[in-house]
Amino acid sequence: MTDDEPRDYDRVYERDLPGPLRERICRDTDSGDVTRFVVQLEYFHDGEWQTVVRYDHDPESDFGHDVAEEGLHIDIYRDGRKFRSEFVTPPLPPAVALDHAEDHLAKNLQRFTERFEQWHGISNR
Repeated sequence: MTDDEPRDYDRVYERDLPGPLRERICRDTDSGDVTRFVVQLEYFHDGEWQTVVRYDHDPESDFGHDVAEEGLHIDIYRDGRKFRSEFVTPPLPPAVALDHAEDHLAKNLQRFTERFEQWHGISNR
């Protein structure tokens, strides 16, 4: 994981993807409403899970984002650190943003994986 690993969540789901990949979805709810979340693609490389991309909503954190005010964004990681962020959608309710993050990741999985492998010199999978 990276040095800014997500904090504990009420629910954490990990789903193995093809090869050295997994998707991690973490969320908190209050009375059925999503209050914060992380959707993260991870790659097993050099003996540990490394973040490839991350979407998040955590309005209470000093470093968090509020998708209802700022919109959904994606953090792109390189060499274990956040490399840059990209805007994905205008402001959305948190539950809708969570669904959109999962969909965006699924649609762009191959592109994100290939870029990570190129950046890290991974050629034989």
